[in-house]
Amino acid sequence: MPEWLVLILAMLAVCAVVVVITLVRHRRAADDEDPSETPDVIEYMTMWIGVVYAIVLGLAIAGVWEGRSAAQEHVRAEAVALHEVTERVRVYPAEVRDRIREDVNAYVGHVVTTEWRAMAEDGEVTERGTELLDRVRRDVTDYEPRTDFEAQAYQPLVDQVAAADESRSARAESTGETMPGVVWFGLIAGAVITIGMIFALQIRRTRREMILAGLFSALIAFLLFLIWDFDAPYSRGLATSADAFLRLFPHIKG
Repeated sequence: MPEWLVLILAMLAVCAVVVVITLVRHRRAADDEDPSETPDVIEYMTMWIGVVYAIVLGLAIAGVWEGRSAAQEHVRAEAVALHEVTERVRVYPAEVRDRIREDVNAYVGHVVTTEWRAMAEDGEVTERGTELLDRVRRDVTDYEPRTDFEAQAYQPLVDQVAAADESRSARAESTGETMPGVVWFGLIAGAVITIGMIFALQIRRTRREMILAGLFSALIAFLLFLIWDFDAPYSRGLATSADAFLRLFPHIKG
């Protein structure tokens, strides 16, 4: 089921629950009940619960967005480092240069196809990708420069391979979910309490109040879905893409 459809169904379900509970409560309410007589302390508590929960939601959204941005930066840094390897290696003999470029292309091709799918489905990188990157490292480090010009290019090449390996390790660490379970418990419990306070205010069955209560509940559902979607940077609807690799290695098909 598409994630946008899940979002729409979740928002509609929350709105329906709010409306049904309001109607049931209104039907069972005493005839002499006056919704305008809500104690001031309840209104005060409702206001502060809403403020605190809004702050928590904002912090959660900022955290998962920062994680997604960091994941995209790891991909970009890895792609740039590997591209630099293929460019700087042109000073080497043709046989060595072609072998390094072929191994880099093999690694990139594996990343944008097999490994990217493994990150989305299993939340981890592949052993094959690690082996291919190790092969690139051996190609670069095992070569003994024969001229001063090649010697000058040797250390920058080693540094770029190390940068690619570091970015790959960071990418591997950010494949899974970043929000702890206790945080999700707090977010969901806070949503239930915040929406529940709507009924503590004894809302009436007027069209205006029903619409506002439904929209308020749908907004909370949307924000929770947004946090959930951003929580896994490589596997959900707004996932980090491999475009950085495909731009720098256009001959590789994702």
